[in-house]
Amino acid sequence: QVQLVESGGGLVEAGGSLSLSCAASSRIFSTYRMGWYRQAPGKQRELVADITIGGSTSYADSVKGRFTISRDNAKNTVDLQMNSLEPEDTAVYYCMAKRGFSNNWGQGTQVTVSS
Repeated sequence: QVQLVESGGGLVEAGGSLSLSCAASSRIFSTYRMGWYRQAPGKQRELVADITIGGSTSYADSVKGRFTISRDNAKNTVDLQMNSLEPEDTAVYYCMAKRGFSNNWGQGTQVTVSS
């Protein structure tokens, strides 16, 4: 079991930037596939970006070219740099750690983009 704590959410104007960070408690953080998900009101939770153990990344089409996911195994953190934010990016953003059949979630952090 790994504990995840997100930080960095907030309110930003359209076109602005925010950086989210997720800190993990596990000493075997490097063995987890990490991801950022989001859930807007009335919508299902969706994958935004993820990063494998080897550092390969993938993104939802809606955020490609605007968001960047990265991990620091020495610090047990995974970050999400979000640029050119749009009102449609407004959601609660969740960090997820996956290892085998185990998915672990953070409590979420609110991102609100005003038009």
